[in-house]
Amino acid sequence: MSRRAPFVPDGVPVLSRGRHRSSRKGACFMEMASFLAGERWSDHPECTHPVLATLARCVNDMLDETHRQRLVTMIPEVVGLNPDDPRVTTALVLTTARAALPVAAEERQNVMALAILNAEGILAEQDGRSPGQLSKASRAALTAAPAAERWARIHLARMGFNTAAVRPANAAKVVALAVDGIARACVDDPEERLVKLLRDGIDVVATFAPLAPEPVPVAWAAPPPTPVATDRARQVGTYAR
Repeated sequence: MSRRAPFVPDGVPVLSRGRHRSSRKGACFMEMASFLAGERWSDHPECTHPVLATLARCVNDMLDETHRQRLVTMIPEVVGLNPDDPRVTTALVLTTARAALPVAAEERQNVMALAILNAEGILAEQDGRSPGQLSKASRAALTAAPAAERWARIHLARMGFNTAAVRPANAAKVVALAVDGIARACVDDPEERLVKLLRDGIDVVATFAPLAPEPVPVAWAAPPPTPVATDRARQVGTYAR
């Protein structure tokens, strides 16, 4: 599907935490997406699946200034990425809960394990598969927290699968808890994990949107080139970026 690339002026605002009234005050990830989509300035634009937008906002706000700027290249990819397949919310719950479960604090692990098992069962039903089967990624995440898995299985045995848990509003809550759990985890690389989580979330949603438009080409302002201190570089007058 072809689209005209929106005009993006030089000096695009640097991504920052929180909501902003206008681009003059700064911009978060989803506010820039609303700008690229030609929508009213908002951190809840219609161009992006609402649960993916929640993931993007949460990751944006939990990152430090340096890591947050690494998200810029992903912004065009969420413009128009809003498939109506009901499996999207379930897949996003799985993706985020699996990332959080091995590293989240113990009090969060029960929720993440339950989210994984519940989402796996519902997704299996949606796909016409046996609900007792687990994906390799889910099995690996649950293995990292056996006590949480036991608790979640006991809960599911009593209550059964809960389809309401993967409706967009409830799925967004699980996504937000997962991001917070990773951000607060006692690991060396929480920021790297969050950047990867958003990358994975976008890729997962894209699998449900085979007709989604190609990413919008955007000419982001680049920093000035840095000279390479080598004889060869000086001879040909080239610079490394």
